[in-house]
Amino acid sequence: MPSARSERSLLFLVAAVQFVNLLDFMMVMPLGPDFAVALGISMSDIGLIGGSYTAAAALSGVACASFLDRFDRRSALLVALLGLVAGTAAGGLATGLSSLVAARVLAGAFGGPATAIAFSIVADATPPERRGRAMGVVMGAYSLAAVLGVPVGLELARRGGFQVPFFAVAALGLLVAGLARLLLPPMRGHLAGARAAGSALRELRALVTRPLVSLAYAATAAVTMAAFLIIPNISAYAQQNLGYPRERLGLLYLAGGALSFVVMRVAGAVIDRIGAFRTSAAGAALLVAVLYAGFHSYVPGLPVLVVFVGFMTGSTIRNIAQSTLVSRVPRPAERARFGAMQSALDHLASALAAFLSARMLRELPDRRLDGMEGVAALAIAFTLASLPLLLWIERRVAVSPAAGAGPARALRGEGA
Repeated sequence: MPSARSERSLLFLVAAVQFVNLLDFMMVMPLGPDFAVALGISMSDIGLIGGSYTAAAALSGVACASFLDRFDRRSALLVALLGLVAGTAAGGLATGLSSLVAARVLAGAFGGPATAIAFSIVADATPPERRGRAMGVVMGAYSLAAVLGVPVGLELARRGGFQVPFFAVAALGLLVAGLARLLLPPMRGHLAGARAAGSALRELRALVTRPLVSLAYAATAAVTMAAFLIIPNISAYAQQNLGYPRERLGLLYLAGGALSFVVMRVAGAVIDRIGAFRTSAAGAALLVAVLYAGFHSYVPGLPVLVVFVGFMTGSTIRNIAQSTLVSRVPRPAERARFGAMQSALDHLASALAAFLSARMLRELPDRRLDGMEGVAALAIAFTLASLPLLLWIERRVAVSPAAGAGPARALRGEGA
């Protein structure tokens, strides 16, 4: 176990890895209209670019689940991070839809495992009594990427072209990789307890076929599908359909990210007080209202900022409630396997939603997106369909010995 000082250094280094990884993923979708114009890509095909990353991350996550634990954590992290850097830089060199999709596939193939390795390092290096706070530090990279990284990336693209953010993130990734090589010690303690491949596969199969686990995965997929039908297209929709100016796009992400950070902490307290399902139902009510009034049947005069922030707030509440609830499904000894498969499923659902929205939308001659009404209706349907699944899970885990204590406190960094 590292000293307190080296533990803090390790956590901030892992958080830096997550920041690069998340920024690479999060900046691409708001940049969609920029590279669509520069590369002659249809606005309706932007979802294919976001979906290609998540599909690759899902497939590589499943493929790597059986052998990642057989390597030194530091070496595995460096390989994943350098692969992510290569894929990100390749995005800046893209010349059309095919080359950009190929670059995003490469980035996703390494970005997915990088997340799993990062959280494994945190679990290996911190004792249980401090692990909640440690996870809170690393998860803070999401808010930082949304509040700081995306607006800066949008501004760099506005001033220098869509290629500049790709190269900037790749350069930052190289810097973080160098620091990881210098500051991270070899991490091989987990190798002594590595299981045989056949045993690991049998345990994984037994886990995913358990009815309550299958139900949790179905709820995860429904919540993710509802969000990612909209997310890849929200930047193009705001600019082309609602007339929001490109030079102020960064303000949307700054406001939405800042509010999401506050909501993330408040929602954890609410979940502890009234339960995950009721909190999720409140988030679903807000999300359905925003999807209907902002995307399905746009209410004239409704500010774009209200639509954008309302969508991000509703989605954030739903994601935290769903993640908190399903974290109580696995037994302590199987949480890593459960989490790995959940992450892969989450990426797969994101990819399917992005690909589906791309098929449902088409670009009009004036570059507006046609078909958003149908996409929003489908997102509403997935939002409503997830509610009975979450209610069923909450009732089952309330009487299950596998139920864990304090998941919402862990989200706020207040528990182990």
